[in-house]
Amino acid sequence: MLEVSQFPGGFSNLTYGLRTTAGNYVLRRPPVGANIKGGHDMGREFRVLSLLQGHYAKAPTPVVYCEDPAVIGGPFYLMERLEGVVLRPHNAAKLGLSPEQWRRLSTALIDNLAALHALDIVETGLAQLGKPEGYTRRQVEGWVQRYAAAATDAIEDMETLAQWLPANLPPEQAPAFLHNDYKYDNVMFDSTFSELIGVLDWEMSTVGDPLMDLGAALAWWIEAGDGEAMYPYNVTWMPGNLTRQEAAERYAQQSGRDLKHLMFYYVFGLFKNATIGQQIYARWKQGLAQDARFGHLLPMVKQLAQKGAGTLGGALRL
Repeated sequence: MLEVSQFPGGFSNLTYGLRTTAGNYVLRRPPVGANIKGGHDMGREFRVLSLLQGHYAKAPTPVVYCEDPAVIGGPFYLMERLEGVVLRPHNAAKLGLSPEQWRRLSTALIDNLAALHALDIVETGLAQLGKPEGYTRRQVEGWVQRYAAAATDAIEDMETLAQWLPANLPPEQAPAFLHNDYKYDNVMFDSTFSELIGVLDWEMSTVGDPLMDLGAALAWWIEAGDGEAMYPYNVTWMPGNLTRQEAAERYAQQSGRDLKHLMFYYVFGLFKNATIGQQIYARWKQGLAQDARFGHLLPMVKQLAQKGAGTLGGALRL
């Protein structure tokens, strides 16, 4: 072991770079105080990467999984380290990318999501990751319960969404493999920004309705008109990126899927992302997480909830 460094960014699992005499690797482990059997199952994430090998070239190669917490204080796994650029708010503005480049990158981002959803879940063995029948209903009920368990402040819009979503479930779609946290800071581009070379952070991936994945991605697809308070959570607001509507239309074109009920999936994506932020904020408020960023998540939760409540009954346009 020559060097250990922690990667910046991210609000969930902890990620470290390891420089060793045998090569460079990435280590992933859950945050302190997390529910390991919930959204931080390192063994499951390792299994996802293992199943993708030979079927999807943009997933890092897994190396080893260790479930013994005595080694570093929690379960962890190692994977190969990809070399490229992850676009985050702290570095994207400094890169000087043109609107034309941003448009290509955002188009590649959506095209790759459609490609993920086109994987054969039976041939790859990915079907074993979940039970797609009733997936949307279970997700809605589960995230409503998670929000209730993590709530620290009265947020009327979240309560409105928690009642609306179970009452407006769309027809089930044919199941696909879902990343479930798909956005710029979970993908990697090469150093020339000509190709998307990797997808990272597979901790929430499963099989189910692919439009749930699209809805969550669009919920993080921040536009300039959404206000600067949301800028730290994505870089899709930078000039040249596809708009949410253009991203949805591109996905429909690439996937061939009917987006008639897209408004439901988008609203659920906002609710889910707000709940994730609420869970992290609650952990910080309880003193289980020390990262100062976590203490500033409540305004984001409220803004996502407000956008979701404001979308109810609206047209397809996002």
